[in-house]
Amino acid sequence: MPRTKSSSAQSAPAKKKSVPEKSVEASLWESANKLRGSVEPAEYKHVVLSLIFLKFASDKFEELREKLIAAGRQKYVEMPEFYNKDNVFYLEETSRWSFIIEHARQSDIALLIDTALANIEKKNKALRGALPDNYFSRLQLDTAKLAALISDIDGIDTIKDKEQDVVGRVYEYFLGKFAIAEGKGKGEFYTPKTIVGLIAEMIEPYRGKIYDPCCGSGGMFVQSMKFIEAHHGNKREVSVYGQEYTGTTYKLAKMNLAIRGISGNLGDKPADTFAEDQHKDLKADFIMANPPFNQKSWRAENELLDDPRWKGYTVPPTSNANYGWILNILSKLSENGVAGFLLSNGALSGEGDEQQIRKELLQNDKVEAILILPRNMFYSTDISVTLWILNNNKTAREVKVGDAMRKYRNRKGEVLFMDLRQMGEPFEKKYTQFSAEDIAKISGTYHKWQTQKIKDEAEYCATATLKEVEAKNWSLVPSKYIEFKNRDEAVNFDEKMRELQAEMRTLLKAEKESEKELAKVFKNLGFEL
Repeated sequence: MPRTKSSSAQSAPAKKKSVPEKSVEASLWESANKLRGSVEPAEYKHVVLSLIFLKFASDKFEELREKLIAAGRQKYVEMPEFYNKDNVFYLEETSRWSFIIEHARQSDIALLIDTALANIEKKNKALRGALPDNYFSRLQLDTAKLAALISDIDGIDTIKDKEQDVVGRVYEYFLGKFAIAEGKGKGEFYTPKTIVGLIAEMIEPYRGKIYDPCCGSGGMFVQSMKFIEAHHGNKREVSVYGQEYTGTTYKLAKMNLAIRGISGNLGDKPADTFAEDQHKDLKADFIMANPPFNQKSWRAENELLDDPRWKGYTVPPTSNANYGWILNILSKLSENGVAGFLLSNGALSGEGDEQQIRKELLQNDKVEAILILPRNMFYSTDISVTLWILNNNKTAREVKVGDAMRKYRNRKGEVLFMDLRQMGEPFEKKYTQFSAEDIAKISGTYHKWQTQKIKDEAEYCATATLKEVEAKNWSLVPSKYIEFKNRDEAVNFDEKMRELQAEMRTLLKAEKESEKELAKVFKNLGFEL
């Protein structure tokens, strides 16, 4: 039974605010910022996103409930099975948004929200382990600020436009904003969407199993589904597998997938991919990942030495996890699998065990493309990073890509290098992102290279053979293979000096005129200079 309203709640329910759809994200962000001082940004992302999830789940539930009643099926309206079969979460009365709104200004609203979320998770198997546990009560939020945030979220009709994916848009906007707000060293759970979009366009995950060994908030999966929708594919032909170490981020990922109706296997619990692999027997067709950069002490000196993931390769060093991630990813690829993942530029070169593993990867023909990205694309670091493409089958073959057949040429013994540092457009003042045109050009170049030999293009792309890479000590630094123009050599010295001479004459003439004017002023005042 629902709770009885307290006297403070006897007044009319809070009115819905009229929020123009185009400014939904910005309005909510301003509202979320009102929580500053009460909780840290790292915390209030969970507050906001949990409430958005609750509103969305309620809107979907109420929509289907009304349809059942209209169809004369009142006896089924309280049966969870009739909601779950349509990918809608069943909500008890005290878990519905209308109940939360009705009690928004009560002093125990945090407890009511926690109870609502707990009951939703209990009634819907797909949400097990996804929703915050007793979270709002523990934060001890200011009731007035929380009520204001609830009122703002109440102004969003999450299901009004089926094509716009309002909730998904808000989620994406907020995850990016939170990553920026948390600053350097934080925000690792989020990979900028234009980078994820580029990876999806390059590896083209139309059908099969998709895996992310460090899935963060699930952005790779979301962009994969967007790719499929944009290219008129079938989402039912894709299975999602992932793993995430941080408990709160693991919950974010499960919520992010749930609101979009994406069924995914993220393992039984949040866990370390190296120490507790949740998908030991997985062979994925597509892998998309953004592992932690330069992770230190990722295993003890004598641990994981015989791990099957390194079979056939040198054991990755303990000092840096970069090559541990590479070999983990490679071990999960199916026979024809393709992987696109990000690493710091330091993984492209160096000696010792890392150099040996690079040599083994290249000799086994696993490395297909190396792309160096512009700086300032990430919210947690300003460094330039690299996109690696691994391919388990670089032989000539015909493959169905979407609805069409594509004839791949034999690329064995070849690697495509691309330098993208001159590309991108400004974003959020100090950041860079790829434009749609950038992504189309980059992925287009890559796919053309897969089907026919292409000419090297200065300061953009080049193809290197295995012998050429060996001659460079197995380095994968793109600038060692891509031609760069020396613009200083193209300068006409005499011409430049004449231009400079003319400029200096003009400046000196102006300076003399100024001196004359200044002397004249002083003379008129009776003082000779």
